[in-house]
Amino acid sequence: MTERFTGSFTQQESLPEEAIDAALAVLRHGRLHRYNVAPGELGETALLEQEFAEMTGAKFCLAVASGGYAMATALRAVGVAPGDTVLSNAFTLAPVPGAIASVGAVPVFVGVTEDLTIDLYDLEAKAGQAKVLLLSHMRGHICDMDRLMAICDAAGVTVIEDCAHTMGAAWNGVPSGRHGAIGCYSCQTYKHVNSGEGGLLVTDDEELAARAVMLSGSYMLYERHLAAPGPEVFERVKYVTPNISGRMDNLRAAILRPQLRALETQVERWNERYHLLEEGVRGTPGLTVVERPDAERYVGSSIQFLLLDWPAEAVQEALRRCAARGVEMKWFGAPEPVAFTSRYDSWRYAPIERMPASDRVLAGILDMRVPLTFSLEDCALIARIIRAEVGAVWQSLPD
Repeated sequence: MTERFTGSFTQQESLPEEAIDAALAVLRHGRLHRYNVAPGELGETALLEQEFAEMTGAKFCLAVASGGYAMATALRAVGVAPGDTVLSNAFTLAPVPGAIASVGAVPVFVGVTEDLTIDLYDLEAKAGQAKVLLLSHMRGHICDMDRLMAICDAAGVTVIEDCAHTMGAAWNGVPSGRHGAIGCYSCQTYKHVNSGEGGLLVTDDEELAARAVMLSGSYMLYERHLAAPGPEVFERVKYVTPNISGRMDNLRAAILRPQLRALETQVERWNERYHLLEEGVRGTPGLTVVERPDAERYVGSSIQFLLLDWPAEAVQEALRRCAARGVEMKWFGAPEPVAFTSRYDSWRYAPIERMPASDRVLAGILDMRVPLTFSLEDCALIARIIRAEVGAVWQSLPD
């Protein structure tokens, strides 16, 4: 009998009991707004910021409403103004160029390699076109950050890291988000900690941190932050920094704090599943596994494969056959975006310069979520299905 997977690719694990208890405590006292605290109370959001700063080794941290808001706040904090150009990845998700557009700036897209990371040769060629790079570690793939920072430092380019898919990851032992001026993280349901929506921003720069706090809507209550600079720094920026309210609330922070404490264990669980899937499909005819460098510590909450140089109809047939057996994968090569699979030529509010080498890579990317609701047996089954169906389509292609 043909094997079939019957699980859900969108069902996350339930929240830990400690998070549920913490949420109930906030609901019972009713002080959800981050600045609404009782005398002597520190507040869940302030404590979350302190704990995330300690976890990443950053001096300052701000909790906000979403990862997209964190990126837009970071762009404003470093001084990006309407009409400015900002470098970013051709292979990313829509909130990244969306953050650039939200501040009135113009994205300049940089190519993608077969490793699914930003093309550093293309970055070097385009570095003179902008003063800021909003770098997306798309789907958790981290480029050679030492080389990237050398390129950007030489060109005077400020780096903001989008770490929506790399919370808990690192390059050469340095946590993701800690190479550039600012690191931005997402706490949306399909990320590594889950508060439905939410974001975090870290930096070591006291003025950037103060601007970010003011931008988030502090109402001059910045003394209620535990991971922010001193009041003298706020005095320099408070009258020239607009309030663009986007705070995180105490309810979401309460849910997140226990999850952060469990993050290391969760990373190990994700990577165990990722390794099973990776090894299970390795050697499939026509399928390229994306190899991970030794310097990269990644979080395998999703996995990508390449069907390089396949005809579009053959890719669609492989996807159809896998879906018929319960395995859902997304394709970045479709002519129109489906769900989250948009790419640089989908965002028509930005100028487009074709990149044939990147187009070839994008046309071959298959993407699959790896929720922790999957058992190890589930992952082995999924790998067998992909191997069988992709292999069958490959065998049917003309030489």
